[in-house]
Amino acid sequence: MWSRGYTIWVLAIAILGATAFVARDSGAQTSPAPTLQSEIAQVEESVDEHYREALTQTSQVYPGSPEAVVAVGKVLFFDKNLSVNGNTACAFCHTPETGYQGGSDLINRTIVDQPGSVRTRYSLRKPPSAAYAAFSPPIQYPTKTGQAKCANCFIGGNFWDLRATGLRLGNPAASQAQGSPVNPTEMANLEPACVVRRISQQPYRTAFENVLGPRSFDIQWPANVDALCSSPNNNPLTRIGSEVPGPNVTPWIVPLSTADRVRVQDTFDLMARAIAAFEASPEVSPFSSKFDAFLDGKATLSPAEMRGYTLFNGAARCNDCHVDAPGDPRPLFTDNTTSNLGIPKNPSLAYYSQTTPDQYGYVVNPEGQGFVDLGVGGYLRSPENGNAAWRALAPSYDGRFRTVTVRNVDKRPNPGFVKAYGQNGYFKSLKEIVHFYNTRDVLPHCAVGSPGEKATCWPVPEIPRNLNTKCCNLGLTDQQEDDIVSFLGTLSDGYFTPTAVSSGVQRPKEAALE
Repeated sequence: MWSRGYTIWVLAIAILGATAFVARDSGAQTSPAPTLQSEIAQVEESVDEHYREALTQTSQVYPGSPEAVVAVGKVLFFDKNLSVNGNTACAFCHTPETGYQGGSDLINRTIVDQPGSVRTRYSLRKPPSAAYAAFSPPIQYPTKTGQAKCANCFIGGNFWDLRATGLRLGNPAASQAQGSPVNPTEMANLEPACVVRRISQQPYRTAFENVLGPRSFDIQWPANVDALCSSPNNNPLTRIGSEVPGPNVTPWIVPLSTADRVRVQDTFDLMARAIAAFEASPEVSPFSSKFDAFLDGKATLSPAEMRGYTLFNGAARCNDCHVDAPGDPRPLFTDNTTSNLGIPKNPSLAYYSQTTPDQYGYVVNPEGQGFVDLGVGGYLRSPENGNAAWRALAPSYDGRFRTVTVRNVDKRPNPGFVKAYGQNGYFKSLKEIVHFYNTRDVLPHCAVGSPGEKATCWPVPEIPRNLNTKCCNLGLTDQQEDDIVSFLGTLSDGYFTPTAVSSGVQRPKEAALE
């Protein structure tokens, strides 16, 4: 039975959706806006459609072909059956229509964080994009300036807080694919054996075995395995995922022999590598935006887009972190480092409301509104960090989050669809976040909900220490902010079908304010 707090909160969201109306045509006709439940159903339906397509592809692919692993990774990515309640795939939080980010307009507008397989549990942060994330290197901490872009800073890893380090699998995207299936607020499986068992029961099992190994499911399962795996994960120590080399805090619920346990881990690793291969494929990371066409000499940027491009690489300083290096024919628009931008706390996150036990006795967030998201600093303090030397660095990384790509930041299924920006979804438009970069250190502070918030004043940063001091007093005009937004709109995939990479276009150098 739901707790009273959950019931009131979910009911409030349902009422919000049921009482809102969307004007059509001249305004004479109106129709109810989607409720939270109806939008969740719509996302599920979209995931199912992609799953059916992927299932067909796996039946047609030749096991030895280069596309075979990608095809298996795709069907795994879209398979809802791999969650404890059979309702949440990787794609539920990473939908193609939004550039592999959250697919619910209502959630983006309001509570931001996505519901997990246990639909009354909501995760901590906005889903980062799965597109282009597969190109992040395993986490490293170079101590000499000649080793990487920076010395004494973290580079690489995945998730907002870098906890998908990629150190064991050599691939952060694969590490990330192992975290969500056992996270109590996401797919919520009790342990990896439950995920492997579910894969073994799917219609693409043969394709998995043909492509990734004929003995992948050569496991002696106990007779009650499905009953054991039908309950959700309620272990708070696993809420940030299953990353290693930190201590393994995921208990083994399914009794298996040593040999079968090894087989489970090997197959779980194969699953993760296949999903990472799909995320690195041209279907997810195609470099097919208008900007890529521009670099290939197949498109011309508008005057506003070109002005924004010049500002991006010049006075706006976006290029400092969202790197667009001269001569790079396919820039990733990230340096794979971390930063604390000073984003205000977003009290609308559903995560803050989950303070009482749910129907399974699990408390998502015992701290309520008092919870402070420490970002990378939180990961470094956690049991998932197995490097003692890194643990000592935690205070200097409080409030820092991964610098994600700006590719697909404006990709949406329709012009009216709202996307959320920042790790907590505080910003609801590109204009808002560009204005923040421009004026954070200029405008006065105000309380959340104050008149003028996001226009003439900003709430204080959630974490006021370790702030990025290079970004947020740019002196740009309102028109220049709009020009940057115009340029960011050119980074949405699907503008053209890429072929061979041609020579790059001459890129604008550091420019003065126009």
